[in-house]
Amino acid sequence: MELLLILVGVGVAHLLAVVSPGPSLLVVARSAISTSRNAAIWTALGIGVGSVIWVLAALFGLHLLFAMAPWVYTGVKIVGAAYLFYLAFQLWRHAKVPMQFDASVARPAVSPFKSFLRGLLVQLSNPKVVVFMGSILITLLPPQSSNGLIAALLLVVFLDEFVWFSFVACAFSIPRFREGYMHFKSIIDRVTASCLGGLGLRLIVGR
Repeated sequence: MELLLILVGVGVAHLLAVVSPGPSLLVVARSAISTSRNAAIWTALGIGVGSVIWVLAALFGLHLLFAMAPWVYTGVKIVGAAYLFYLAFQLWRHAKVPMQFDASVARPAVSPFKSFLRGLLVQLSNPKVVVFMGSILITLLPPQSSNGLIAALLLVVFLDEFVWFSFVACAFSIPRFREGYMHFKSIIDRVTASCLGGLGLRLIVGR
């Protein structure tokens, strides 16, 4: 039960970051609008794989570093909390700013590999993923994690990313849904900002 709660906690915290507007969402949405739904889904797959790579880096790299220098653990928590507050502030501040898409510009057909590579590179170059993954994992995971827990965690993170961005790919290919999202964007952004701010507080007050 404890391991299940850990996975749920990591999954929910990660999903909140995934659904917040950012480079990945823009890339998938634009691909769905100006290329094709299938191309956008391949991009979502690349994003999911990129997140798994960052999780592995955070799990093994940070774990060794924190074991050698415990003070770094505290420092990363503070930096992670500060970033979460910054992200929440930016989401709240720009909640009423509409997302701009140029659907009138047609693009040539893109191969599945190129679409996958686009998503992978966007995720690997996104600094939000590095800071967020590290702060979430070191806060919610036990010091000694079993191989089974790590495998389950990787699956949860991948599914969060791939399922959400596949949904984005399908949804933004439908004009009516796109218009509805734009209409409720301010509410969605502010709810997400509040949740991320709460997570930042947990980083500061947690052990």
